[in-house]
Amino acid sequence: MKLVLPGGSGQVGTLLARAFCAEGYDVVVLSRGAPVDATGGRWRTVPWNAVDPGPWTAELENADAVVNLAGRSVNCRYTRANRQAMLHSRVLSTRAVGAAIAAARRPPRVWLQMSTATIYAHRFDAPNDEESGVIGGSEPDAPDTWRFSIEVATAWERACDDAPTPRTRKVKLRAAMVMSPDRGGIFDTLLGLVRRGLGGRAGDGRQYVSWIHGEDFVRAVRWLIEHDGLAGAVNLAAPNPLPFDGFMRALRQARGVRVGLPASRWLLEAGALLMRTETELVLKSRRVVPARLLGSGFEFRHPAWPEAARELCSRAR
Repeated sequence: MKLVLPGGSGQVGTLLARAFCAEGYDVVVLSRGAPVDATGGRWRTVPWNAVDPGPWTAELENADAVVNLAGRSVNCRYTRANRQAMLHSRVLSTRAVGAAIAAARRPPRVWLQMSTATIYAHRFDAPNDEESGVIGGSEPDAPDTWRFSIEVATAWERACDDAPTPRTRKVKLRAAMVMSPDRGGIFDTLLGLVRRGLGGRAGDGRQYVSWIHGEDFVRAVRWLIEHDGLAGAVNLAAPNPLPFDGFMRALRQARGVRVGLPASRWLLEAGALLMRTETELVLKSRRVVPARLLGSGFEFRHPAWPEAARELCSRAR
């Protein structure tokens, strides 16, 4: 079995490469950096520029699955240059993967295209599933940066939908925050705040947090590769999102920290400016549930955040 991971040199790609290599897959990571072998030879790294065809397209021939993860990090200030980079890195790389699959003589059986749970509306009244969920952008009080993120998400998915790949099943992964104990990821960032006593309520704390344990993310990707009846948009999120206040309280308890200082909205804005990021990452309510995964029979090993936080903290130490 062969798995190709365009843009797979980051945290999520490493999770997938590590797990699928352990199962005996031939894993190839397409990276814009120079080819490196920091993995003990467990997977290969092949260069690409995420835009143009090149020798990398040969890796898609006879591949069983492609999981495209390419895209500039959203953990930045939304300046004009960064906005352009976020949009172009996602849309152009998706078009490049789609074109390579369309041109392949023996194309992959399935193409899993990364998307984001941010595509859904900021809401508190009900969870967003794939059928009844509300695509965001029309909220009257939504900041410009929130609307931009939704525009990027919809353009990202449209690039996948528009690719002419009739012999390849397409799945769009509307992923929540992937939690793993690896350094540099979102869990590492949140745990760092907790350790410093800063892991308290953000804003009013009512905004929902959708998340997925790294182990369940890998298992869900494997499930989607193996189940041919699943196509289109699929939410990759644990079935129990919870308000930010409770989310951080559970993380503090898992780490054994009693105090977490709250942060008002204006303080968050000041902190985001200093950290060169945006408050959307903590203030937007992402209430997302995985209806299609559950309906297909997938079972989460880490469905509830308190238990998942304890398990992640035990490995982070």
